[in-house]
Amino acid sequence: MTSIRSKIKARLKKFVELDVSGLRRHVLSLILNLKQSTVDELHGAISKEFEVSRSAVASMVGYIHSRLGILRSHKESYKTPIVYSLKEEYIDLIQNVLASKEPVSA
Repeated sequence: MTSIRSKIKARLKKFVELDVSGLRRHVLSLILNLKQSTVDELHGAISKEFEVSRSAVASMVGYIHSRLGILRSHKESYKTPIVYSLKEEYIDLIQNVLASKEPVSA
């Protein structure tokens, strides 16, 4: 039986392998550096380097949260945005995957 950690590592590798523009790597490195943020904060940081819509960023963060399982989400009240935070136990996995291979130039 494979552990949850190894499943997450495999999904994370696949997520990064499919990155043709460097956007996914950039999002993961931002999440790694910020530790916690909202979709709007991430979109603001990402849009400085990539032309991407807010809904595309929200979709990617939702995928990272639900499918990869490396983020926690918290919402203070129904009026506040969801704050995503990185699960501490996966920091080394993200660092290893990001350091393992240089992004493919498009």
